[in-house]
Amino acid sequence: MTVNSDEQYQEMKKKTTRGMGWNYLSFGLAKALNFVTISILARFLVPENFGLIALATLTIGYLSVVNDLGLGAALIQRREKIEEAANVAFILNILTGILLTIATFFIAPYVAIFFKDTRVTIVLQYLGLTFLITAIGSVHNILLQREMNFRKKIIPELGNTIVKAIISISLAVTGFGVWSLVIGQLVGAGFASLLLWLVTPWRPKFIWDTQIAKDLFKYGFSIMGNNALSIWEDSFDYFIIGLLYTPAALGIYTLAYQLPQTLVLNVLWIMTAVLFPAFSSLQNQNDALKKSFLTIIRYVELLVTPLCLGMFIAADPIIRVAFGEQWLDAIPILRALSLYVWVVSIGFHVGDIYKAIGRPDILIKTSLPMFFVRILLLWIGAQYSLVGVGIAHLVAGIISSIIRYFVAKHFLKITFIDIIKELTAFICGIGLAVFAIAALYLTKNNPPIIQLIATVIAGATGYIGIAWIIERDIIITALQTLGVKINNRET
Repeated sequence: MTVNSDEQYQEMKKKTTRGMGWNYLSFGLAKALNFVTISILARFLVPENFGLIALATLTIGYLSVVNDLGLGAALIQRREKIEEAANVAFILNILTGILLTIATFFIAPYVAIFFKDTRVTIVLQYLGLTFLITAIGSVHNILLQREMNFRKKIIPELGNTIVKAIISISLAVTGFGVWSLVIGQLVGAGFASLLLWLVTPWRPKFIWDTQIAKDLFKYGFSIMGNNALSIWEDSFDYFIIGLLYTPAALGIYTLAYQLPQTLVLNVLWIMTAVLFPAFSSLQNQNDALKKSFLTIIRYVELLVTPLCLGMFIAADPIIRVAFGEQWLDAIPILRALSLYVWVVSIGFHVGDIYKAIGRPDILIKTSLPMFFVRILLLWIGAQYSLVGVGIAHLVAGIISSIIRYFVAKHFLKITFIDIIKELTAFICGIGLAVFAIAALYLTKNNPPIIQLIATVIAGATGYIGIAWIIERDIIITALQTLGVKINNRET
């Protein structure tokens, strides 16, 4: 690595770590509040309510493929005429939001017919308004992300979560059922867009530049195509369950997915919001990109491993404490999904490098075959049970990780040994498993809350103890970069 690329790497590392610090703060506060909200709602709403929302959200997700047109990623990656490009992106986003809101209204009855539940129609029509609501603040959000200004980005994100929680819980307690979830989402999204305008000084100008639009579309098309595959691939389980099972069963599966999605998948996407612009700043420095990617694997696994392993071991008391006895069928599903997201986390962010170097087409080429493999596996798994769907996810995740490795090996010159060296978190996981399983067994006759607390404390002790021994330097470096003063002198 040259002196210049090393300096750029170190600068990117500092900005990325600080950005992640703010992003994790926002994420942690928002998701903690969101989890508490769902835990409360689970006691006032029935599985069927969550199932209806899942069916409507599934359709929203499919339509959202064209919501951004890939322009957000294009604007982040772009290095010139940013103001002009932002104006073009804003106009296109507003127009797309209007069209998608109208389209949702008209296709809602057909979606209800497909899933054999007429209640889906009105729920979906109202949720379709989120396309227009979010489009109003989308470019403001993208600009904050591009500038890695996550300190300001935390305001609308938390605002959305807080308002949604207040509205949803208030309405659920007073008997509004599924509408407590619908209205909460709409009001929360509207409040977030308002806050984005307040914290971002940029104001759109309705000025059109055809060449810039072409440039944005050229880059964004591959991103949009990859997003389409990702959304179909990631939500096909909901589609299959909604088709083959009842809304109540879908509600159980949806709740089982809450923890893996909140604690792991959302964390990975939060990191993407920071890493993509960071990698883009190094797009011409191959050595720095390689070193950055390997470092990210190490950090990710140190964070993700205890979460996934902990959910797998403590699934029973987690479900009982968090959601109540009516959700016990979610326990084995949670175990399967926790292993799935653990596998997926390894090398998850290699796609951000492909986007950063202007090769988003690589994502399409690698995602397309995996798309069909996952759909086949999920269809087979769903024929057996909801747990079968979770196991199908796990198998697909393993295959996907293997594909990601071979592609990264070719483009980034990364070897299998390079990746193995970064997986020291797996060693720490042994300590977590030993302590957590022992605590779970010793407290088996205690109330679930006592069992959960004891298991978490024991597992954390085992994991942190070993991590401090073998990864002390990297932990201290991360904390110091975030501004935490630590005396690392040997005694």
